[in-house]
Amino acid sequence: MADAAKALDLKNEGNRHFNAGDFTRAEALYSKALIADPTNPSLYTNRAMARLKLSLWEGVVDDCDACLRLPNNENNMKANYYLSQAHLPLKNYDDALAHALKAHEICVRTADKSLTAVTSQVLRCKKERWEDLERKRKRETSDLEAEIISMMERERDANLADPIFDPDPVLQDEIRAEWEAKTEMMRRIFDKARSAEEKRRKVPDWAIDDISFNIMIDPVITKSGKSYDRSSIMEHIRRDPNHALDPVTRQPLTVHDLRSNIDLKKACEEFLNENGWAADW
Repeated sequence: MADAAKALDLKNEGNRHFNAGDFTRAEALYSKALIADPTNPSLYTNRAMARLKLSLWEGVVDDCDACLRLPNNENNMKANYYLSQAHLPLKNYDDALAHALKAHEICVRTADKSLTAVTSQVLRCKKERWEDLERKRKRETSDLEAEIISMMERERDANLADPIFDPDPVLQDEIRAEWEAKTEMMRRIFDKARSAEEKRRKVPDWAIDDISFNIMIDPVITKSGKSYDRSSIMEHIRRDPNHALDPVTRQPLTVHDLRSNIDLKKACEEFLNENGWAADW
């Protein structure tokens, strides 16, 4: 049977140690609290937060998964947010992004003050996922280049070994020169492709949030017709909710004046999916 009172005392003591920077002791106290009351979702997320500080990634995943399995707790923002943070160093990039997006969705729906931090996590996940895909693509391209060059060299050697040309050193020199030219041309083709890929790295103005200067993840449009990332404009309003002004018109602005810009959101998503480097622009 759960002992909620004992669990609360242990949690509060754990919080004191966490705030003092003693994450090991905090993690141990949250563990004791969970023994007393394994039905309390905040105990799982508190221990997950301590384990994040200790780089205990698998432990974070276990805690957050357990938290999300509790009845009526599948929309726990902290559990999804911490899960995303733990999956990144484990190189589970798809899971990290999925949980970051889920946390972002929950923040938007509940007007959670963590929206800015969660938006940054979404960008980080997109960037690291793209970088992983890019590393794989480069390896595949490099392997392809090496394989093609190797095939060309084998064909050159086969030509040189042909009895028709073998006795004639002049013809052999011509064959070598011809294949060296072909090989060099192939290397230039691959180099040109790599150079063209680098030159395409430009972020379009329409994708940039004019408040944070980051790529927009969840664009919303104001009455003035200007779009901002939801996290940035919400933070702008939150600073002075009773007197917030539209950054363009300087007219009063509230959260009720914001509308999702679905088309721009889709365009930004497509751009980031193809250009993950832009998440760190």
